[in-house]
Amino acid sequence: MSASLAKLQRRLGYTFEDVNLLSQALTHRSHSTKNYERLELLGDSILNFIIAEELFHRFETAREGQLSRLRAKMVRGKTLAEIARELELGEFLIMGSGELKSGGYQLESVLSDTFEAIIGAMYLDAGLEMVRSRITSWFDDRLDDLTLEKSFKDAKTKLQEFLQSKQAKLPVYEVVNTSGQSHKRTFYVECRSELFDEPVSGVGSSRRIAEQNAASVALTKLGQDHETG
Repeated sequence: MSASLAKLQRRLGYTFEDVNLLSQALTHRSHSTKNYERLELLGDSILNFIIAEELFHRFETAREGQLSRLRAKMVRGKTLAEIARELELGEFLIMGSGELKSGGYQLESVLSDTFEAIIGAMYLDAGLEMVRSRITSWFDDRLDDLTLEKSFKDAKTKLQEFLQSKQAKLPVYEVVNTSGQSHKRTFYVECRSELFDEPVSGVGSSRRIAEQNAASVALTKLGQDHETG
């Protein structure tokens, strides 16, 4: 076993019986056809189940919609990438030279996919109960911060619901500009609605984030309180 994999396993709090599973979970498709994509699919399903089960027991009075929003907040790419960075997974990724040079190991999507792949690899190596213990350990502080009093609807959802309550047409989002290199691109989005005269703008590191920021600005313009998830 390489020293780097031993180091990573200490961070994960688990030692693999079959370390090849961990190596595969760290391998990007730019390096090999035997990469993390299949493990990612498995890990995604396991993660969703375990987080849903944990929320089900923690919030006994929560409705289905509330549980769904809480789970979405926990398993979204941003949260998974944050945990991956805390574990410093980026330094262990096995990628093609071009992807490494372009900074692919820093991408939110790559980090979140790798994190899910590691969950899938752990499940195959040791089963569900071990994976459950590691996931609840990694997510414990974030789960403790959740409350039903807060609404975790994102800004786009809130804006859509507000416009529907006013019997207005749904908002229209348009990317009006992009800048930066492919691995560090900035998106500029405009949001239009019949309820405000001029479009409002949002900026972000992805189209989704830029649209959320534009929706947040629109809610402020319409005098609505909001808290983006």
